Amino acid sequence: MSSAAPTAPDAAPDQALRSDAPAPAGSRWARLGDAAARHRADLLVGLLFAALAGWLTHGLWPDPAGRVLALNPEDQALYEWFLAVDSRALLGDFGLLTDRLNAPDGVNLMANTTVIALGVLFAPVTLLLGAPVTFALLAALNLAGTALAWYLLFTRVLRARRAAAALGAGLCGFGPGMISQTNSHLHMTAQWLVPVIIWLVVRLLRAADPLGRVGHRVGRPPGRAGDAGGTGPDRRRMLTSAVGLAAAVSVQVFVGEEVLFLCAVTLLVMAVAYALADRALLRRALPGFAGGMLVAAGLALLVLGYPLWFQFAGPLGVADGMFSPHYFSADLSSWWTVSPLSVVGSDEAARLTTGPAEYNTFLGWPLLVVTVGCAVWLGRRPLVIACAAGALAMGALSLGPDVVLGGDRTTVPGPYALLGGLPVVDGALPMRFALAVLPVTATLLVLAVDRALRGTGAARRLVPAAVGVALLPVLPAPLPTAERPALPEFVTGGHWRECVRPGGVLVPVPLPTPKDPWPMRWATAADAAFGMPEGFFIGPYGRGDTAAMGTWKRPTSALLTDVAQRGGQPVVGDAERQQAARDADRWGASCFALAEGTPRADDLRAVLDQLYGPSTRIADAWVWRV
Repeated sequence: MSSAAPTAPDAAPDQALRSDAPAPAGSRWARLGDAAARHRADLLVGLLFAALAGWLTHGLWPDPAGRVLALNPEDQALYEWFLAVDSRALLGDFGLLTDRLNAPDGVNLMANTTVIALGVLFAPVTLLLGAPVTFALLAALNLAGTALAWYLLFTRVLRARRAAAALGAGLCGFGPGMISQTNSHLHMTAQWLVPVIIWLVVRLLRAADPLGRVGHRVGRPPGRAGDAGGTGPDRRRMLTSAVGLAAAVSVQVFVGEEVLFLCAVTLLVMAVAYALADRALLRRALPGFAGGMLVAAGLALLVLGYPLWFQFAGPLGVADGMFSPHYFSADLSSWWTVSPLSVVGSDEAARLTTGPAEYNTFLGWPLLVVTVGCAVWLGRRPLVIACAAGALAMGALSLGPDVVLGGDRTTVPGPYALLGGLPVVDGALPMRFALAVLPVTATLLVLAVDRALRGTGAARRLVPAAVGVALLPVLPAPLPTAERPALPEFVTGGHWRECVRPGGVLVPVPLPTPKDPWPMRWATAADAAFGMPEGFFIGPYGRGDTAAMGTWKRPTSALLTDVAQRGGQPVVGDAERQQAARDADRWGASCFALAEGTPRADDLRAVLDQLYGPSTRIADAWVWRV
């Protein structure tokens, strides 16, 4: 047997010693095979997450342009328009103030949830296949990507067993709040950068600990004096962590600022709780950690200073929130109720929230009971204490200014009342604080299952079984979808170019509104190559230039909207024609277009003939050039 053992060839001793010598092809393939074998379980988990996300969103396929999320089609139309506008960055036609909606004023993209980073990243898909395809892809990828990112964090940072990590990551990516927000809120479900941000914060903390006693398993109890594994802060890792953190935060701002805000608040609460639980670490690492965070904040500010100024103080920017915290607050009883979007959920539970896109609580009593039991069983570990504090704080903030129980508003004030009116905070919906409870809860479950799997006795079987049973009621069902009307051939065939140049303004009839944004699909199908007046967006059109949804209507658009809703042919005189001319001039309009099949098309056509003269037929639309 010894004679068969491989030996280094005598003819090539230098190659055997040189580290930069190219490895034989067979060795490279062997290493790739070994790597694949080592990560086979990770790949399997990733494929499982992708398959689950595809199944949940399969109703949008195979025709994304002809399908719509039935529970929130208005926001889907808005986000598809966002993706179309963002994709124009690839064509060199993009700015933070766009003129492709609300002509001629435009729309401040930073003041709206425009998912700029996602839109630019997927611009080739949008320009090649259309924004509805990009939307359908992102709806699934956000779920799978978020789950996979948390899985990697749990396995690499907590060093948790893969089975434990997969259970927790599944809750992070496919929990009730995530499934609910998938109903067209791409900016809320794109959470795959959150684990990256947390990893960089933990990496910075470990590098800042001069004794190196923040172990690779963050959840273990602090070590005793004398078990130090390091000799001082690792300044190189501190710097690279700070730079990476600044980069991740900067990208997240252009993906979804609200997610970043929730992450920051949760981490702040958890950091305080962790520090109180491990004061020795606080004394050792605070100077270096605080310095690293200041470096990260400074670098991020260099990148984000102008965009944030543009959002709050730039043209058509808004500095306040437009949603009432009293209305958008979580019902206390919704926490122990199962989501209507779960496989065992009941539609009756929908009365406990504002709509199907905001089932952010709805964990169900089995999961709450098991999570509390796991936290108690894990004991007073710093990470357990931090997770419990984070869950309680964010859950309490979700209740809003006044506690609501079973649909009835009580006189008991909620913790959110202490924060109401603060800058930035008033722009967040209280009930969305509950979204941060999902990953914190999942972390507790991961720690418990991992501890059980590493141990012996009854807990090895009992804890994973209890967690699995508790997760069963929150298993999601596929998202409801429906068919949507086909777009006119006037748009899909490119005939719009016969009445408006690229970059010009086309006025669809009736004009888009926040409640009826469907004409914005015309611009989406044309990759936002033309603009239109009014529409669905957030701008400073409220009282005292406060934030409002949409803008005020011009007399002509109000007239056309009234005819579209009620029918009839109102009397049109010189005053109306003069006003129509002024409105068209104010909008910078090149033409008005009315598609065949529009409700009350005959009445609308008659009114437009009186306002702008006889129409011209182009494909399946009537056009009035102005």
